[in-house]
Amino acid sequence: MKLDNNSWWKEGVFYQIYPSSFADSNSDGIGDLPGIISKLPYLENLGIDAIWLSPIYPSPMADFGYDVAHYCDIDPIFGTMDDFNDLLKKAHEKGIKIILDLVFNHTSHLHPWFLESRSSRNNPKRDWYIWADPLKGKRPPNNWQSVFGGKAWEWDQSTGQFYLHSFAREQPDLNWRNPEVRKALFEVIRFWLTKGVDGFRLDVVNYFLKDEKLRSNPWKPGLRPYDMQHHFHDKDQPETPLLMKEIRQVVDEFPGRMTVGEVDSRDLKKIALYYGTEDGLHLNFNFNFLEQPWNPGKFQSAVLGWEKILKEKGWPAYTLSNHDVPRHMSRYGNCPERARIAAAMLLSLRGTPFLYYGEEIGMQQVRLPRHQIKDPVGRRYWPFHPGRDGSRTPMQWDESPNAGFTAGNPWLPVSPNYQYINCNQQEKDTGSLLNFYRDLIACRKKSEALRRGSIRFLKDKPEGVLAYERTTAREKVLIFLNFLPEKIELTPPAARSYTTLFTRPDRPAKLQKGKLFLPPHSLIFLKC
Repeated sequence: MKLDNNSWWKEGVFYQIYPSSFADSNSDGIGDLPGIISKLPYLENLGIDAIWLSPIYPSPMADFGYDVAHYCDIDPIFGTMDDFNDLLKKAHEKGIKIILDLVFNHTSHLHPWFLESRSSRNNPKRDWYIWADPLKGKRPPNNWQSVFGGKAWEWDQSTGQFYLHSFAREQPDLNWRNPEVRKALFEVIRFWLTKGVDGFRLDVVNYFLKDEKLRSNPWKPGLRPYDMQHHFHDKDQPETPLLMKEIRQVVDEFPGRMTVGEVDSRDLKKIALYYGTEDGLHLNFNFNFLEQPWNPGKFQSAVLGWEKILKEKGWPAYTLSNHDVPRHMSRYGNCPERARIAAAMLLSLRGTPFLYYGEEIGMQQVRLPRHQIKDPVGRRYWPFHPGRDGSRTPMQWDESPNAGFTAGNPWLPVSPNYQYINCNQQEKDTGSLLNFYRDLIACRKKSEALRRGSIRFLKDKPEGVLAYERTTAREKVLIFLNFLPEKIELTPPAARSYTTLFTRPDRPAKLQKGKLFLPPHSLIFLKC
């Protein structure tokens, strides 16, 4: 099935790759672009339509690529620009789109722009970043805190001012209120789109603009200093969604491209502000969905709340795992049966599904000892917060040393369970989670209703079941997901006839004499 050029981002299945951890081609222990190229047949066979690459730009790696030192080049640890061009070409030949991560709230402290800005108060690029005079006693300009811990202001002795860093001190915030900054960043967008990149994931977009007066945030109860503030002034400024419209205008210069925003908020109304059918971001993540417990009613409420706010304004995007949160396989009990239900839900809801590398084989969260932690969050808050390394461990390809990820010393330890959780073993097992994902994605591709239909949840159903219908003018599909480890019997809505579109071959749900029988942790898609 070939996706429409203007709506492919609605109907396609996205797959996030953390490049350092996917496939290492040169045995240095770090994944790279040639490694990704070598795995394109695997991704094609899985059925994904687009790859989202976490940052691959030159970086000192203080935050592992999210501290960019050059926006229009490739870090040598990942390869060369020729390697990237080769990846783009070969992915497109297989019908796979390439999405890049744009980190535009901040740069690295080693970016040439910041080196100039820091050189003197009179430098033309001084106002490209957010500088402020100290308060009495050389105190920071306000009470803003860094997401990564500590004050959000770093003293610069040579120029006698503080600079703002919403995250690590090696990540100074850009001043988006400066027209020259906007112009320069818009040219970065054009550079990659001209190369043929198909779109962007935009990092922490609601941080781009700050209060012009740099007012302190009001206090509230919380566990850590960052959580003890209402973030009224250091993010979520009312002008920021308007800035997204400017970004959309640049992207729209190149037909068929897309954007997806990371809005670091749990306020659905705020997230919705970043959408626009014609003039905002195409997609935005809703992390409320990702944070739900293993409860069908909770997931239903999360989806309904989002649908109510979005209405016709935007198209949802859903994910259950990413590079910043523990893998959902482990959040939901390291249970392969639950993993199948989670996959069926993610790939059948109204919206664009984003998979995270390794979830298709059930990769689990890895807890690392303190001396192996590299994530700045984990290093600061261990043992209270183990950091994000546990969701970034190397892809488990086979049973060979280091799971076939590298012939060298991996940059993060490979999960100790790789000898029995890996792609090679699951390739051979027709009942494996990997083959379940493949069959599920193939089913989605064949069904117009699953790709683009409306959604309506069914009310008359037992507890423990998530049930909904996806409908277009030409097709209706009913989805029943049994979240429980026990069999359930129910009566589906009356229909002239039902055809089973998809079920688990090892424990098939059955429709008999008007009754639907769901074995434990089973599912069924019925076409009517």
